[in-house]
Amino acid sequence: MKVLAIDPGFERLGIAIIERTYTTKHNLVYSNCFKTSSKIPFHERLTLIGLEIEKILKKYKPDALAIEKLFFTTNQKTAMDVSEARGVVIYLASKNGLSIFEYTPPQIKIAVTGYGKSTKDAVMFMVRKLIKVEESVVSDDELDAIAIGLTALACEKGITVDKPLQRK
Repeated sequence: MKVLAIDPGFERLGIAIIERTYTTKHNLVYSNCFKTSSKIPFHERLTLIGLEIEKILKKYKPDALAIEKLFFTTNQKTAMDVSEARGVVIYLASKNGLSIFEYTPPQIKIAVTGYGKSTKDAVMFMVRKLIKVEESVVSDDELDAIAIGLTALACEKGITVDKPLQRK
C-alpha cells in the first residue's frame, strides 16, 4: 500500500510517498519539496505542478492521495492560489483512480503527536521518530507531507483503490 502525501502550495509543494509495511515501521519511499518560480505566470506554475505529480504517479503508482485541507488565513489571494494547486493534484489523483483523503492541520497533529495544538517543532520531532527520514530532509513542506502521509496510514486502515472515472 503506497500513499502519495501532499502539503499543498504553488511556490513550494511538499511531496512524499510512504509505503505501509507490516513487519517494520512504514517506509519513506520518496520525498521532495517541489518549487516553482515566482518569475513565471501562475498558470504555468500550475502546469509544472501537474507535470510533476503526473511523473510521480507514473513512477511510484500510489494507491491513495493524502492531502492537507486548507486552513484559511488572512491572505485570501494566497489561499485561493493554494486552493487551485490542490485542485490540480486532486484532479490527477481522481483521474488515476486513487482514494483521496483530506486532513485538517489539527487532525494531522493529533495523528502524529497525540495533541491537536502541537507546535510545528513537535510535529517535526515526531515525524522523525515515526519513520526513517534522511538528515538532509529539512524542508518544512517536505516534512509536513510526510506527516500527512503518516496520518493517512494511521487513520485509513482499509485504504482501497477507487476505479478511474469512465469517460463516455
